[in-house]
Order: sequence, then C-alpha cells, then structure tokens
Amino acid sequence: MTSQTVVALDIGGTHVSAGRVELASATVEERLRLPFLEEAERDELVEQIVGAAAAVANGAVSRIGVAVPGPFDYDRGVSLLDHKLLPLHGVDLGRELREAFAPVLATLAFVNDADAFLLGEWWAGAARGHRRAVGITLGTGLGSAFLADGQIVDTGPDVPPEGSLHLVSYRGAGVEETISRQALVAAYGDPRLDVSDVATLARRGDHRARDGFEAFATALGEVLAPWLVSFDATCVVVGGSIARAWDLLAPGLRVALAVVEPPPAIVCSTRIDEAALLGAAWHASLPPRTG
Repeated sequence: MTSQTVVALDIGGTHVSAGRVELASATVEERLRLPFLEEAERDELVEQIVGAAAAVANGAVSRIGVAVPGPFDYDRGVSLLDHKLLPLHGVDLGRELREAFAPVLATLAFVNDADAFLLGEWWAGAARGHRRAVGITLGTGLGSAFLADGQIVDTGPDVPPEGSLHLVSYRGAGVEETISRQALVAAYGDPRLDVSDVATLARRGDHRARDGFEAFATALGEVLAPWLVSFDATCVVVGGSIARAWDLLAPGLRVALAVVEPPPAIVCSTRIDEAALLGAAWHASLPPRTG
C-alpha cells in the first residue's frame, strides 16, 4: 500500500462501505458495501467493520479514515451512538482497528459522516472550486455540514448548533419530522412503500407522490435559506439516498431558495456513493492537529 493510498470506511445505520482511495487521482478502488447482519451483536459488527477494511486494503494498511454518524468521540474513536447501532455504544472502535492492523497502521482518523460527504464533494465532486459550501445529506434523517476554505465550520453564529440542521426546528417541531425518509413516506400514506417507490409513482404522474416531494423540497429550502445567507455560501450540494430523486426535488428546492442573494449554486452530488469515502480519506491524509 503506497503513501498515496488510504483505506476509507463509511459506517451507516445498516451497512458499512469501504474503499481504497488513491489520493493522487481522487479515485476509489475496490469499493464494497456490506449490510450489517440483522440482530448483530457487538463482536459481529466490529468483525464486519474490520473485515471490510481488510477486504479492500490490498496489503498492509498504513492509513485509515472512517466516516461515522454522531454522537461519536471522533478524537478517541469511541462510539456514543444511542439511536442506531446500539451494540456499538461505548465500543472503542479506534482500538479495535489499531489492534487489527498493527503494527503498520500509522494514521487512523474519524470524521462525522456529513462532514466527510462535504469534504469529498469539495475535494473531488460537485462543490469543487467553492470557498464556502454547504452539504446536505437526505436519508433516514437530515445531515448537514458547512465548509470554508477546506475546513469544516461547526461553531459560531453563522451556522446552526454544531453545524447540524437536524438540531433546529421547523414550524414548531423537530426538523426531521418533516425532512426525513420516514416523513416523506408518511406524507404519501402507504407504509409498505419506500422513497424509491414513491419516486417511481411521482415520475408516472401520481399527483400525491409529486406533491409529497415538492412539500419536502420546499421545507428543506425554508430551513436551509437563512443559513446559506448567514454563512455566505456559494454552493449547496445535496446527497444521501433521497438525492437519487433529484429530478423531483430540484424544482421545489430552487424555488424555495430563490430568496437567497446572491444565489448559490444548487447542485446534486456527483459522487453520491463515494463522497463520504473520499472525504474520510482526505481527512486522514491531513497532518495531525497540534495544540
């Protein structure tokens, strides 16, 4: 494994993705996605995560970058997850990976999955060339990240608390009651369907399905608009599984964000399956922080 190669992991609520990232070309080699076993316990989940890294490593591993949702102690590599992957709560994932890849592992870096998504899109995707960008991930919940000059910004008056839009409210309720997979499916009214099914119906002319996507996009725009203004963003890039229905989301989102001046670029992820892996690798390639 060369010094220009990083093994990247993207840990989600139901799966782990892994890839070998070539830094010089910003490409992902040997990418794989492993669903977590149903009812998996701690040791089984750790084995799958470590095994995914080993499967793509193609030899000794000197650097690993890991994208993982919060709450998580990113400096220590300890899971604090309390709403998904509960068997991992309290697990020192950093120690597990270091022990598995000793003695050659020199760098192990953890990063929030939404931050990794935006870093990947800024480095090698739809947000490339933008000094101030916002990343949105739409899936089980609402993820967000704010980036200025290649650095994630998660404090200060220009961004929401912790840089996380899921912590703000919308029309008197938690924002994910309106902007989430569950909310979009519930708006259609058939619990047997998933987002992809509702999208198929919308494309076939089902007015209830189309209205659901329009309402979802409008809500996202209304939540996002004031933060685009305060952060002075020149680009907002949207990813996550629901972004695969970009053709249904884009019109309503652009209308809702028409109030933002100057108008930012409003774009869909161009590395939708790879952005978090790329961002995790980029993060792991940075010099260690000092002080």
